[in-house]
Amino acid sequence: MDFGVIASKTVLLLISLIFWGAGAGLAYVGGYVLNSYKAYDPFLQDKYALLPALIIICVAVVMFIIGLVGCCATIRESKVGLGVFLVIILAIFIAEVAAFVLGFIYREKVKTDLREPMLQAFQAYDGKTDDSHVVDYLQQELQCCGVQNYTDWIGSRWFNSTSKNNSVPLSCCKQDLRQNCTGLLSEPKFLNTQGCEGKVESALQSVLSYAMVVILAFAIVKFFGMFSVCVLACKRNDNGYQPFHSSEFA
Repeated sequence: MDFGVIASKTVLLLISLIFWGAGAGLAYVGGYVLNSYKAYDPFLQDKYALLPALIIICVAVVMFIIGLVGCCATIRESKVGLGVFLVIILAIFIAEVAAFVLGFIYREKVKTDLREPMLQAFQAYDGKTDDSHVVDYLQQELQCCGVQNYTDWIGSRWFNSTSKNNSVPLSCCKQDLRQNCTGLLSEPKFLNTQGCEGKVESALQSVLSYAMVVILAFAIVKFFGMFSVCVLACKRNDNGYQPFHSSEFA
């Protein structure tokens, strides 16, 4: 077995290991995106916005399998195995490109998808329902109040309730001033005045941008993986090398 074959097999084995590492990385990214979207689920009208994350997780599972196939095919120097490895890599590459394109599309749709569901959730807020708890969580975590700003609460179901004295929810209060905050609009110094829509949009777009960068990086790795498989397969055909068997030394 010449040096070129040994080098090619070594590279291919390393690429198989990279597939395992990439699969773990993609699984983490996909889970992170799903978890981030879950926090804002009541405000997302288009549930297909989760498609990029679901594709990433599916790709991660397949990549673990690919790594195993790649190792076995390389060690056994199987022409069929290398061919299967190449086809699988190509399919994964196409899926990653699709996820990248979907991520780009939904990154631009985030703003239009958020507005109406957020307005409805804030208008229906009563402090008791699950959607109301999500609104509180959102305002506390992002330190925001209202959709566009804190005055959005004026005219809402909560604001007009006689027992609330025209106040906003206490989740609008600044964290460091919460003890003295009553939620009254006449005391804006105690309130977070910036709206939540812009912050949610920015958070989701940042998550998608991060996922898209990771997908693009792994797609480039897949490209070099396909190239390495082709090099090894062509070298096998040119040199006509065959795997060693114990019977040859009998």
